[in-house]
Amino acid sequence: MNELLRMVAITDAHGRIVERVTLARAERVHRQLRAQLEPDYVAHMTRVFADGARMCVAERAGSVLGVAVFRMYENTCDGVHLYVDDLVTDDTARSSGVGKALLDHLQAAARARGCKHLTLDSGTQRTRAHGFYLREGLFIRGFHFAKPIQ
Repeated sequence: MNELLRMVAITDAHGRIVERVTLARAERVHRQLRAQLEPDYVAHMTRVFADGARMCVAERAGSVLGVAVFRMYENTCDGVHLYVDDLVTDDTARSSGVGKALLDHLQAAARARGCKHLTLDSGTQRTRAHGFYLREGLFIRGFHFAKPIQ
């Protein structure tokens, strides 16, 4: 565990995949949060990237330990901001600084792009994640509502 974490950009600023092998290695960790992702992970993520998402991972000694999927855009509520779609640390690496390193990396990227806020949604059942977000200075600002469209 002495080796440092390395942040690896999976996509470039235009959403093109620049680390295809690392993307494939990230799938196992990403599915720990999003088990419902389509079986063809790379095709699914390629569509997500084409719609504005970007991705980075935290790795140590060639092992992916954390995944972040995010996007930067402007809306009427937050202005220009970074929205985190997914932030997940491998089950075997929880509470070891991986999540903090990813969140710090995202905050630096947001600052560099002039974002005013970093926002995310978290499932109500993810109480450990909520504790982490609160410790890292995020606060609960509102509710997120959803309704299936059939």
